[in-house]
Amino acid sequence: MSPTYPLHLDLEGRRAVVVGGGPVAARRARGLLEAGADVLLVAPQACEEVTALDDAGEITWRRGRFCAADLDGAWLVHTATGVPRTDDAVAAEASARRLWCVRADDATRSRAWTPAVVRHDDVVVSVTAGGDPRRAAAVRDGVRLGLTSGALPLRRRRPSTGLGRVTLVGGGPGDASLITLAGRRALAEADVVVVDRLAPRDLLAELDADVEVVDVGKAPDHHPVPQREIERVLVDRALRGLRVVRLKGGDGYVFGRGGEELAACRAAGVRCDVVPGITSALAVPAAAGIPVTHRGVARSVTVMTGHDALGGDELLDLAAQTRRGGTLVVLMGVSRLAELADGLVAHGADPQLPVAVVESGCTPQQRTTTATLADAAAVARRRGVQAPAVLVIGAVAAMAHPSGDREARAAAGARPASAPQ
Repeated sequence: MSPTYPLHLDLEGRRAVVVGGGPVAARRARGLLEAGADVLLVAPQACEEVTALDDAGEITWRRGRFCAADLDGAWLVHTATGVPRTDDAVAAEASARRLWCVRADDATRSRAWTPAVVRHDDVVVSVTAGGDPRRAAAVRDGVRLGLTSGALPLRRRRPSTGLGRVTLVGGGPGDASLITLAGRRALAEADVVVVDRLAPRDLLAELDADVEVVDVGKAPDHHPVPQREIERVLVDRALRGLRVVRLKGGDGYVFGRGGEELAACRAAGVRCDVVPGITSALAVPAAAGIPVTHRGVARSVTVMTGHDALGGDELLDLAAQTRRGGTLVVLMGVSRLAELADGLVAHGADPQLPVAVVESGCTPQQRTTTATLADAAAVARRRGVQAPAVLVIGAVAAMAHPSGDREARAAAGARPASAPQ
């Protein structure tokens, strides 16, 4: 096959003719419709998919055999009858009119080809492979994986002339590998990244050098960048036509103030998308070997913040949940551990109810401390427990296993390797 000249066509409102009424012809018609073409399909009979397109008014179906007049006004022709004599006739007539004709029956006899295509946002990649459609599809699938995973560079290199957008990305519980593919893709496209203290910061090293990184990290009792200022930055950069990623730890909609940021963007007329993350409320206990629900042990789970003091009615309800086999997962609760434990016991919770405190979960610094409600605060002080940590209160906390903790990993690394079996 001689070298080909790749070309993308704007077919909006232009006549494209498909000859044939089977499934292949239907696929070709759909592809042309996606490009905005005015599709005329010629066939004496047609499959259900073609009939449905005709019934919906999406194509014009001329019932009958192909004739030369069918190509009047056409810009592009596809022939997919599966009858060599008919396909030859269509191709010959197209050539006589200097129209490009794509043959579905025999790529080697065609003068134009439909590539394997992958579309991502406004990026379109077309692949041909010397007439081998399976090879082209395999390459296309590899490109699609690179685009959807963020492995390929997707940032715009020319300034945008329109509004930008904000994407709220949940980065997962700690380990950079736990961010979703959609989250990685958003980072690969970003012009600006507004990052939290507990977000997976290792991912920042993968950004282009000219990506603006705005650090708005908050520590307990230390909020150098107020929430309203964070929202102002998001809106300001998007209004400049930039793609902005708000990168948070865990899931931004679980005590991450994501709802406030979404509302601020909407109020300013800025497009805002949400990429959910794996919340630390579930992932960190799992990393410590704790299932927050467990058949016969725990049949409900309540996720709560320890940031605010609890009233008597709330403590009474939470204590009742623990007696009914519920698990309490507390985020941002280290500073109020003593107050919470004492309050639960005072309102009817079992003082011997297991408690686990998992520090720096899903990171190499992970450490798990186990105790009971009666002694949790004292044990945490003795162990020097510090934020960030997730508290788990309930019978399932007794299932905590230290295999994921830094001490256990260090001990495993210090042991001599076992002999080959």
